[in-house]
Amino acid sequence: MIIIVLTDEYRYKILKILEANPEISQRDLARELEISLGRVNFCLKALIDVGLLKATNFRNSQNKLAYMYLLTPKGIEEKSVITARFLKLKLQEYANLQVEIEELRKDANQTSNMKFHHMEINQR
Repeated sequence: MIIIVLTDEYRYKILKILEANPEISQRDLARELEISLGRVNFCLKALIDVGLLKATNFRNSQNKLAYMYLLTPKGIEEKSVITARFLKLKLQEYANLQVEIEELRKDANQTSNMKFHHMEINQR
């Protein structure tokens, strides 16, 4: 049995996309998120089950029934909470990357200086 966890990142991305484009197909949503159609279906069902989304039928341009995914009031509130949490996580990742980049710059400068120093010694 495979357990799929709906992370804050996917919850945020799905809610954001659906808020902007509630008539998006599951296939297009999967393509945009770069995940499988099955995973999108699972995620949407999970969000509907916890009351963050509501799916309603409508007729699309090809005269077929399709779904429109609307954020519920609870979904709008949850998106706000997830957005703040996701932003905090991304800011921490950014800060960690800045530290790592600075360490790499120092290492690169030290390596460069050592290489230059060895060249000076060998030329004597």
